[in-house]
Amino acid sequence: METTRGTRSSRTKQKADLVSVLRKSWYHLRLSVRDPSRVPTWDAIVLTAASPEQAELYNWQLNRAKRMGRIAETTITLAVPDPDGQRIGSGAATLNAIYALLRHYQNLGADLGTEVSNINNNDTGSVELHGDSLQRIVNLIAKRHVLLLHAGGDSKRVPWANPMGKVFLPLPYLAADDPDGPVPLLFDHILAIASRARQSFGNEGGMLTMTGDVLPCFDASMLTLPEDSSCIVTVPITLDVASNHGVVVAAQTEIPAQSYAVSLVENLLQKPTMEELEKSKAILGDGRTLLDTGIIAVKGKAWLELVTLACSCPEMIKELLKIKKEMSLYEDLVAAWVPAKHEWLRKRPLGKELVGNLGKQKMFSYCAYDLLFLHFGTSSEVLDHLSGVGSELVGRRHLCSIPATTACDITASAIILSSKIASGISVGEDSLVYDSSIAGGIQIGSLCIVVGVNISLDDYTKVEDSFKFMLPDRHCLWEVPLVGSGERVLVFCGLHDNPKSLLSRDGTFCGKPWKKVLHDLGILESDLWTATRTTDNCLWNSKIYPILPYAEMLKVAMWLMGLVNNKSEQMLSLWKSSRRISLEELHRSIDFSKMCIGSSNHQADLAAGIAKACISYGMLGRNLSQLCDEILQKEELGIGICKDFLAMCPKVQGQNSNVLPNSRAYQVQVDLLRACNDEMAACKLEHKVWAAVADETASAVRYGFKEHLSESSGAISCQEYQNNNHDTHKSFHPRRVQVELPVRVDFVGGWSDTPPWSIERAGCVLNMAISLEGSLPIGTTIETTETTGVLIADDAENQLYIEDFTSISAPFDKDDSFRLVKSALLVTGIVHDKILARMGLRIKTWANVPRGSGLGTSSILAAAVVKGLLQIIDGDESTENVARLVLVLEQLMGTGGGWQDQIGGLYPGIKCTSSFPGIPLRLQVIPLLASPQLISELQQRLLVVFTGQVRLANKVLQKVVTRYLRRDNLLVSSIKRLVELAKIGREALMNCDVDELGEIMLEAWRLHQELDPFCSNESVDGLFSFASPYCCGYKLVGAGGGGFALLLAKHAESAKQLRHRLQTEKQSNVKIYDWKIFV
Repeated sequence: METTRGTRSSRTKQKADLVSVLRKSWYHLRLSVRDPSRVPTWDAIVLTAASPEQAELYNWQLNRAKRMGRIAETTITLAVPDPDGQRIGSGAATLNAIYALLRHYQNLGADLGTEVSNINNNDTGSVELHGDSLQRIVNLIAKRHVLLLHAGGDSKRVPWANPMGKVFLPLPYLAADDPDGPVPLLFDHILAIASRARQSFGNEGGMLTMTGDVLPCFDASMLTLPEDSSCIVTVPITLDVASNHGVVVAAQTEIPAQSYAVSLVENLLQKPTMEELEKSKAILGDGRTLLDTGIIAVKGKAWLELVTLACSCPEMIKELLKIKKEMSLYEDLVAAWVPAKHEWLRKRPLGKELVGNLGKQKMFSYCAYDLLFLHFGTSSEVLDHLSGVGSELVGRRHLCSIPATTACDITASAIILSSKIASGISVGEDSLVYDSSIAGGIQIGSLCIVVGVNISLDDYTKVEDSFKFMLPDRHCLWEVPLVGSGERVLVFCGLHDNPKSLLSRDGTFCGKPWKKVLHDLGILESDLWTATRTTDNCLWNSKIYPILPYAEMLKVAMWLMGLVNNKSEQMLSLWKSSRRISLEELHRSIDFSKMCIGSSNHQADLAAGIAKACISYGMLGRNLSQLCDEILQKEELGIGICKDFLAMCPKVQGQNSNVLPNSRAYQVQVDLLRACNDEMAACKLEHKVWAAVADETASAVRYGFKEHLSESSGAISCQEYQNNNHDTHKSFHPRRVQVELPVRVDFVGGWSDTPPWSIERAGCVLNMAISLEGSLPIGTTIETTETTGVLIADDAENQLYIEDFTSISAPFDKDDSFRLVKSALLVTGIVHDKILARMGLRIKTWANVPRGSGLGTSSILAAAVVKGLLQIIDGDESTENVARLVLVLEQLMGTGGGWQDQIGGLYPGIKCTSSFPGIPLRLQVIPLLASPQLISELQQRLLVVFTGQVRLANKVLQKVVTRYLRRDNLLVSSIKRLVELAKIGREALMNCDVDELGEIMLEAWRLHQELDPFCSNESVDGLFSFASPYCCGYKLVGAGGGGFALLLAKHAESAKQLRHRLQTEKQSNVKIYDWKIFV
């Protein structure tokens, strides 16, 4: 046995953290869909299908995925059936899919320019490619990035998924993150994982191929693809598992430092025996071997040659159909890249063509040691993945209508998705009910799967009173509409039944051997199978499912499952006299169009019911905008339903005026108006939304202040005041104050300090006060003058002289560059108390940081001015009072924003600040007693860098606040996580764990991009990519969009190296600032 090959013992390596991998993948997927110009996505996503009818269903699913934000609008989507519905093998299906994509691009020739516009169609619609035309279209496709999913086939081992396609089966991992969104499907999670692999191709064209029944959980962003080659993803697996799958033999490599290894593929084995594994030296040093995961990447010249070969696909398929053979992807096509397989392959159908066209390039193995391989090959595996590994991720109630717990018996572990459940229902442990509507009085056992079943009360009442439908433990039940007839058939089998298992061997039906089934029910083999070859008899081709009126189908179903002891002769007679159908025939008889329309209407009805309950009984806590998207799929009725909801809103707002924020009530109406296509009225009402936000924030932060703090002195002028008060000319005592403050950098928690979040929910921010370039960068000098009037000057040499202080009043013009100082004069009471009638002021401000820094400059400057003015008039200059006055000031200025900036600048050092909603808004500042060791390590490892990009926080702010007012669940969960991370970060710093702080910064940066993808840009992405090898964490400070960045190096030496490279390689306008903690 080979003991030296691949000596890495990955038994000591844990498998990928499913939660972490999926969350990061979903972050990336959403980012690529919302901003594909910055985060590249796939140019095309192609699915293979077994038949034109299945391709029609897949295209409907692909369009739905686009509407739901799973696929970018710019991505081409295509479902490609096998020719004439005949099986051609996964290899030929791959070539056929590329060929179909080629034809699709050719049909878009008018939009793609002359490079494809001259390619002609023949009478049959196929592409005529030769000479220059061939080269142009091949070069075009070769530059594209394609994701290909093999999703065809008949799903024999998961028969209930056959109508929808196994790749689209429900997989409610992370469903709780977005409770008003669609149920996540296996397809969605595959898209998320694959989205991170896209970056591995860079700008070089290529294709990633995956299978539709496997979720490979690994960090696909680490995928390393050698140039101009193919690459197969592998994972170490035990020999007993490998004996039933494909095995890859890779060249010996050194022990890698990473969680992956890339090596040349030397051989491929299919379901190898122990002898074959030993002979091929396929066994690793730890006694395992490399499993073929079904993920294949093709890049550069290898991709170009594959596209070229696909151009001759029609002739190749014609030859395969003629000789009644198939071409496998994993046995035939892939073997062309492995020289050791060439001799074997040349003897296979079309093997010489494969070797001749593809054999020049090599194949590599990318071994992902921590890959978690979730296979959905059988019904029991599906339930295992919902109740076993990853069960903590499962949303067990999602977009469903369920009665009170006293009116039904649904176990806590049951999973109810997109379903309407009536009273009187019982559902057992770990069962799955999906896309169904079930009337009362039905019992569903444990470990059952119910999909697409619609048992109405009318259906049920047609059965005699004593009848009660029961689905036994470990059974599957689903419903299929039949094409052409308008009929539907109820289908069922045991959870562990293998429809491919033969009657003559270990075949079962409803968990019992066929012989027992036939004996107990009195059914003859000839009743089920008419074929002369009895050796092929199995559940797949047995004509066992009757097509009857629904009530009778329910009774016969229970009889066939062995649950009816009496009336057996009556049931047998009814069953024999009925038209019956097999699973094999069902696969060809599904009315996919009716199924799509039915499912869409079902989803819309559920969404409408949830929305109506939210408006009628609740506090508008659901995301009605998202629910309306689903409701509007009922094209004729959808808008009418939304109009009815809109008419209910004024009453709801009036009844709940004391507890329902007006900002939320108005936003609901805006969303409903847009759903009703009334954009003009929606835009008009949006002004009320923002006015309500301002009013609600002002109420929370002004509480306890005199109203006049935000008002001018009234109608009386300064001259009139002086004429009426002759004692104003008493002796003048000059005063001068100077206030200098640090800037703040935030590690995590930003956005939780921003209204309306902070006045409705708890917030927490971890930030730090710092000096820059050896000085405090923000400050003001204020001095009194004997002559009245106010002279304001800034560091840009702008000046304003205000002769009459009574002219200072809110609201201020947004372009007024002196509104900050004017607002400070109001909130300190200087204007209202007519202090300026007795003296004048000369105020100078400065901020020695670049504009749009993200360091909280505006709020901290406001704090400096307020503090200075209070010192001038001997007011309350305590930090707490100044901080609250700045909150009032920002409302006067109309800039919005939260409390963390002024807190960050007013309080020294590192602090963790929490806010508690209510009137008034309460803040709790907890300083961190940073040890000298922590301060030293931070100052050695943390680089404070100006990116050269000016940020526009206000635009980011409006987008994020709008999403919050809509109750966007992804945004809400993201900010909640930021609050949690701030608390974790505090503990990390208290324990001097700077590496954990880096991980927190990275997650915080991902969450900020989740809130708004435009908080970053290409330049910032480039900086972080450049710095990443040296860093354990990085993020932009503040709201993002530009400004300053924090780069936390892995250690002091890495910080020195990064500083040197940034300074010497001139990364655009990047500038590194020297900094110190201000204590």
